[in-house]
Amino acid sequence: MSRLANSHRAVTGSGRTDTGVHATGQVASLGMPSGWDAKQLKKSLNSLLSDDIWISSVSSVSPDFHPRYDALERTYRYEVGLQPFCASPFQSRWCWPLGASANPPPAIDHARLDRAAQEIVGEHCFAAFAKTGQPERGTRCIVHRAEWTDTDLGVRLTITANRYLHHMVRYLTGTMMDIALGRREIEDMARLLVSPNELTTSPPAPPEGLFLHKVTYPSDDVVEAESSSTPSPTRSLFRK
Repeated sequence: MSRLANSHRAVTGSGRTDTGVHATGQVASLGMPSGWDAKQLKKSLNSLLSDDIWISSVSSVSPDFHPRYDALERTYRYEVGLQPFCASPFQSRWCWPLGASANPPPAIDHARLDRAAQEIVGEHCFAAFAKTGQPERGTRCIVHRAEWTDTDLGVRLTITANRYLHHMVRYLTGTMMDIALGRREIEDMARLLVSPNELTTSPPAPPEGLFLHKVTYPSDDVVEAESSSTPSPTRSLFRK
């Protein structure tokens, strides 16, 4: 961005992801000099960036827009590979290859998996599912949606919440998969939410299966529109 603007530019993202985690819906903003429009900026960025980053859209936003603090909710997806072919280098970087060494694939109890997901919907204390706490913000989060669906590779968790604690989705995934595989009781999910100091979670699922899928704002036009209006010295927003 500094190269395009010919001066230092600070880029503000919607949040951080751990090493190994992917983002298909990351959002970031920065100020650009007048003369740049959204279409031109998107084309220039994609021509300069490395192959592992792609800008899907750019739009103009007000100068006071903040991609992190203005977000209403974030949606993550977690991919679990249950088939032997998930050990392939074309798959293993993008999932938890749980079935890589199992033939036949691991027997998943989908009813238990769905029930465990429903236990976390609503406002709860997720202290048990956090690697580190956030004393200034507390440990309560509101999960708006949590559901498992089948994929060609295995199963996928889709979760939407107003905020997340450190490693929260990975701890949730690891615990739910152990429940689905019969390694722990279904009642453990509720107990972990009510009494986080009396029980421990399963180990966290590996980062490779986790994707930041979408960040939602009061107006989705903020991240979906690709403006072609008259260039102005407002902030530009881009998502990848």
